[in-house]
Amino acid sequence: MHRLGRETEQTELTEDDLRALYAYPELDGTPWVRANFVSSVDGAVSLDGTSEGLSSPGDKQVFGVLRELCDVVLVGAGTVREEDYRGVRTSQRRRTARHGRGQSDVPPVAVVTSRARIDPTSALFTDTSVAPIILTTEDADPGRTRALQSAGAEVLVVGEDRVDPAQALEALAQRGLVRVLCEGGPGLFGDLLLADLVDEVCVTTAPLAVAGGAGRIARSAAVTTTRLQVAHVLSDDGALMTRWVRRT
Repeated sequence: MHRLGRETEQTELTEDDLRALYAYPELDGTPWVRANFVSSVDGAVSLDGTSEGLSSPGDKQVFGVLRELCDVVLVGAGTVREEDYRGVRTSQRRRTARHGRGQSDVPPVAVVTSRARIDPTSALFTDTSVAPIILTTEDADPGRTRALQSAGAEVLVVGEDRVDPAQALEALAQRGLVRVLCEGGPGLFGDLLLADLVDEVCVTTAPLAVAGGAGRIARSAAVTTTRLQVAHVLSDDGALMTRWVRRT
């Protein structure tokens, strides 16, 4: 993997190089929201129904580093079901690196679901070393929330009939989870953009054009604009890994 720019001929980037490139800024308790997606050249967010077909070794390496650096992985319920989410997997080397930054061994997965429609017997609960956090609403069925709590989840009410993104991030921040990594889906990302809560976007562009009916990485009921500037561009076997930060 190489960094593109004025000096295009560079040595292979190490994981320490990637940690430095993707390091979160110094934070004062206010959440920093990073979104991470992969798409095709023509904008498809999935291939055969999941993002796996668009990924590559370089993308997966960046994906692992981003998960190592974050305090919490934020994801929508639809993506949990479609991608068969489980707890974050890590290595002893990455646990040690997290300890050096004062972080827990493994970041929890926080799931946004207005109706608490998550299967308490799914891999999110059965294949994890850290219980998930469920971000839901007052309108969620009490039976569902009790079942999720019984399965080990921490259930947080952050809205009346829809999860309020700002309340959700505040609830996470109160637990010391301020380095937020949003992994989708498009609806959750769109809600965060509409609420003006996205600080940076990391996008891997796979060297594929796939056409078809796949959606885009952000979807919302209204148009919004967040001005970004490129922080870096990496290249690996035809794929481009870009990092964009909010323009100040």
